[in-house]
Amino acid sequence: MMKTAARILTLLLPVLLLAQAAMAAELTLEEENAIIAAPEPPALPDYFTEQEQLILAAAAGQLTLLDINKPMPLLDGVEEVMGVEYGNAGGVSLKLDLYLPKGNNKPVPGLLFIHGGGWASGKTTDYRYYAMRFAKRGYVVVSITYRFVDKAPFPACVQDAKCAVRWMRANAEKYHVDPDRIAAIGGSAGGHLSMMLGYSADVPELEGDGGHAGFSSAVQAVVDLYGPVDITLPEARDNPTVLRFFGGKTYDEAPEQYRLASPITHLDKNDPPTLIFHGTIDDVVPVAQSDLLEQKLKELGVPVTYDKVKGFPHTMDICQEVNVRCQWFMVRFLDTYLKGKQEK
Repeated sequence: MMKTAARILTLLLPVLLLAQAAMAAELTLEEENAIIAAPEPPALPDYFTEQEQLILAAAAGQLTLLDINKPMPLLDGVEEVMGVEYGNAGGVSLKLDLYLPKGNNKPVPGLLFIHGGGWASGKTTDYRYYAMRFAKRGYVVVSITYRFVDKAPFPACVQDAKCAVRWMRANAEKYHVDPDRIAAIGGSAGGHLSMMLGYSADVPELEGDGGHAGFSSAVQAVVDLYGPVDITLPEARDNPTVLRFFGGKTYDEAPEQYRLASPITHLDKNDPPTLIFHGTIDDVVPVAQSDLLEQKLKELGVPVTYDKVKGFPHTMDICQEVNVRCQWFMVRFLDTYLKGKQEK
């Protein structure tokens, strides 16, 4: 998917931006909400052609980086429950963090966030910034982690994500989740897993045995941030990260596994509405992957919204300006396809 030098730069970019983040003040929650309430999505600078330019822009205070590792005060009106076990796979306890709209006692839509990290790293708190904000908007939100490929290669992480959806339905009454209105949201590897939830609900071998077998793992909407769509393509299947995903097996050794793990393989006309985000200078997951997804969804007649962000790289929503733009689209997409559905 990329050259080694570009990969190193991609990994260093968040660190370099973090060092400069103090030079640009973060928006307040009130300022964020005012932008999100506006009739048009917020504009972004579109003159970046390479990642070095973003580093300079952050240094100059033109971009604001969100530090997802710093302590974030819990937002008013949100209840947080950390480290909840949602399943057990082969003796491994699977955990999620839960964010609830405080005082809610009626069924509301559920959102399941899945972190990225090459299926090999990441944590539930990576999406705390998003999770708190959507819980405050009236959603029941979970942020999950899953088994990493160094211990359990494909299909383990897909099975774990499906188990988390089943957990939401098994606990729908307890936490006031509407089991017919659940969306999967994730970035990079998490975007891939979110698409797998959306498009492979009818594949028994991907369900796993982590728990809650009597419940469906289907979701009613997908939000994919720069996730890989077709792992069978040469530019994807020769990538070391993808090889690790399959326990070191090459495409020639396990072509059926590569197809099974590719969200595009499972697409059909009955799949859920999808919202896609991708930056045009992403050298980790090429933007062509999302182009391909949009084309296929349109051919099938599946509702799709695609925000193709000019001049931004992988993990672009760590920039607050991009994050708020993503929220602008997400709020409207989820209002339409989850909140807009009639409660039973």
